[in-house]
Amino acid sequence: MATIQVDIVSAEGEIHSGEATMVFAPATMGEVGIAPRHAPMLTTLRPGEVRVQDVEGNEETIYVTGGMLEVQPNQVTILADTALRGDQLDGAAALEAQRQAEEALRGASTETDVARAQAELAEAQARYRAAEKLKGKR
Repeated sequence: MATIQVDIVSAEGEIHSGEATMVFAPATMGEVGIAPRHAPMLTTLRPGEVRVQDVEGNEETIYVTGGMLEVQPNQVTILADTALRGDQLDGAAALEAQRQAEEALRGASTETDVARAQAELAEAQARYRAAEKLKGKR
């Protein structure tokens, strides 16, 4: 079975390194699926889940707040702004962050404030969706 090397790192350090049969990532223009021997690609990531399927068929979920994705035929590298393993996600904290972001958006007065609040809201919503999705898998 063909595999691809996957390395996921953030400012906090290495999050994941290993062989995989498939990787799914939240690219800016939509979710991408990456298999071994994929064409080279470089894209930005939006907040969401990176799913890595290993050779045994197990799937690991890692939440990223954004970053860069580089694909080479035998390697996937993700440089995440911030990354959390699925078991580190806290649904209650994500919901509270979403509430605060919505409140900040309502109180935003300048274009810059609105853009920042919208980005924070998108990140909080993605984190909450990921936490809720993983709740059933734990």
